[in-house]
Amino acid sequence: MNRDTYTDRIHPVVYFLAFSLFAMGSAEFLMGGILPLIAADLHITLPQAGTLISAFAMGALIGAPPFAILTLHWSRRGTLFASQMAFIVATAFSLLAHDYWLILICRFAMGLAYACFWAIAAAVAVELSPADRRAKALSVVVSGLTAAMVAGGPAGTFISDLTGWRGGFWAVVVTSVISAVAGALAFPGKEMNDVPLPDIKSELRAMKRPALWLAYATTAATTAAYMGTFGYLGALLLEVSGVAMDWVPAILTLFGVGAFVGLTIGGRTADGHPFSTLLCGIIGLVSVSAAIALLASYSTPVIVLVFLLGVAGFLVNPAVWSRVYAIAPDAPMLAGATNSSAFQGGLMCAPLLAGLPISLGYGLWTIGWVGAAIGVIAFGFVMLDARLSRS
Repeated sequence: MNRDTYTDRIHPVVYFLAFSLFAMGSAEFLMGGILPLIAADLHITLPQAGTLISAFAMGALIGAPPFAILTLHWSRRGTLFASQMAFIVATAFSLLAHDYWLILICRFAMGLAYACFWAIAAAVAVELSPADRRAKALSVVVSGLTAAMVAGGPAGTFISDLTGWRGGFWAVVVTSVISAVAGALAFPGKEMNDVPLPDIKSELRAMKRPALWLAYATTAATTAAYMGTFGYLGALLLEVSGVAMDWVPAILTLFGVGAFVGLTIGGRTADGHPFSTLLCGIIGLVSVSAAIALLASYSTPVIVLVFLLGVAGFLVNPAVWSRVYAIAPDAPMLAGATNSSAFQGGLMCAPLLAGLPISLGYGLWTIGWVGAAIGVIAFGFVMLDARLSRS
């Protein structure tokens, strides 16, 4: 393959990688709208159902950075395809099982396979891109995760509402099979051995920068701030706001519309004004989360707030990724994989933190206060990062 052909644009394979992450990531994000269905079917509590989100996120959290290093010299095509097949098999087993603990184990395995795919996808995006396009290529790959939350989750919720909670996940399996086959066929016939691989020593040295870990903390905290609320939105709308089940998928889609608006705004402002974008988004998260807690029993305001939660949460998203690449431009693979782990860390903690007051009997409306509290912590991380950057 002639590498020069792609110096002015992103390699087509990068878009197939993004599509694969969309397919696999949808298994993570459709959970928020169907937790009550899962809890009823498995005869478990709502917080227990929330741990199924955490199990997937934990697998992805611990897997991405090690796989980013361990798979550096593995066959790219073979490892990508194998990790997708492992994800598909684990997902199918989770759908055929009826035991909570077995499903929990399968969800963890899904997260590990997902992390392996992410680590290889990041390396491939780097290899297939010239030096001045690597961050852009990685951003395209990451956009698959964003699309999973914006579109895949609500679509899966809609399918599950029609067919039962397993229906949405079977749609994920079918989409993942299509993306795996398409990606394998589109992958370059020859490994690009003439392209120097990222230097592991340089990437590891970059990981010592304190500002980078503050950026990771910001990623985890901002993700947890809106995903803790999002994870229990379906239950909140049904049990507190009094919304009919038929309307829940549409309202969650409204969250996706808000996320698209937030991404559009953040994508235009993050490069030039990263800290201002972060602070505006976080202040919005704190305000909207608190408003959800105060107005949870009023359906109309809550529906509007669901949209605004998507705007605020995803206004932050481009800024945190831009910040990571700005701090560690010499570590595009490991820095990106670790930021993905930070994202998964936020997802893992979100249902646990939001579910804690519910378990103590304080009601579903408390998820808003949890989101607001985490948002305040994220605000502190950004202020500290800004001070460190100035010094």
